[in-house]
Amino acid sequence: MSLFASFLFATFLSVILVPPIIILAKKFGLVDDPKKHKHPAVIHTKSIPRAGGVPIFLAFLTAAIFAAPLSPKLLGIFLGGAVLVAVGLADDKYDLPAFWKFIAQITAALIVIFSGVGIAFITNPFNLIGGLGVFSAEVIRLDSARIAFNFFGDHSILVWADLFALFWIVWVVNMINFSAGVDGQMPGIALIAFLVIFIASLRFFYDDPNQQLSAVISLIAAGATLGFLFYNFNPAKIFPGDSASYFLGFLIATLAIISGAKVGTAILVTAVPLVDGVFTITRRIVSKKSPFKGDRLHLHHRLLEIGFSQRQVALFYWLLCAILGAVALSLDSQGKLFAGLFLATVLIGGLTWLNLTLPKKGQR
Repeated sequence: MSLFASFLFATFLSVILVPPIIILAKKFGLVDDPKKHKHPAVIHTKSIPRAGGVPIFLAFLTAAIFAAPLSPKLLGIFLGGAVLVAVGLADDKYDLPAFWKFIAQITAALIVIFSGVGIAFITNPFNLIGGLGVFSAEVIRLDSARIAFNFFGDHSILVWADLFALFWIVWVVNMINFSAGVDGQMPGIALIAFLVIFIASLRFFYDDPNQQLSAVISLIAAGATLGFLFYNFNPAKIFPGDSASYFLGFLIATLAIISGAKVGTAILVTAVPLVDGVFTITRRIVSKKSPFKGDRLHLHHRLLEIGFSQRQVALFYWLLCAILGAVALSLDSQGKLFAGLFLATVLIGGLTWLNLTLPKKGQR
């Protein structure tokens, strides 16, 4: 199956799967009812089905089975994704404690890491001048420390590489989850991230099997997300729920690794929700509140308060992510670092200004 055919197939599957999932979500009580769900971040006024991760995951799984040869890495993605979708559904239904969701995220990350997905090196963005020891190296190796073991064959744990991958995957899962603010916002961000990773993977598509896997899987993920987005754009007929945000964040993080440690590219593309997430967690900790306790101080909430509509907020995020994706594809590691630092400075300054000028509305 060609790349374009795989994309269309995943899109078609997602489009036809969403309506029956909406019916099933209502039947089994997987709905977000603002009268019962007293969360400070809730902005909708009527009951909306959740469980958006189910059609996305099923469309992705089916298309990937037809388009890509089964490998340990792909199997790890399937199993890790299934864990997150299942736990996300349970959270959509029962509002699980943050601890159990965190354990599920770690479990999914470990599954894909033990399947062979790891970061052996990262490009050194500090390689500005020679003669500075580690800062003069083109790459920073993360595979120097190994723990060998024999379990159905010879294997080894790359200590720093696997720890970095674990942190990276769990981090991105949560940051993408934080970006699920208004209708269409999070799936649109994920869609753009997948397309950027796909384009980046084409550079060495014919020379590296990992690039081939990354290109196919990222395009299938883009198709599955696009099909869902038709129903999620304002006014939404279905919400992503944690099942979708967890799974899509997991895919973005994992594909960034498989495609050749393109962590810098993924960071820059998703910089807006990442910076907003870091700012949010820091703000809550400084205020002596739980970093997992929801509020109405995210950037998307602030944009709504100054007069943006939900569609405008979603399009604002999409546009920024698309611009940053184009920038990420054209810059080297140093350029991405400086662009990321500049954007982070601007966003943090803007968020600080909005929080100082709109304190009462944001804390209701």
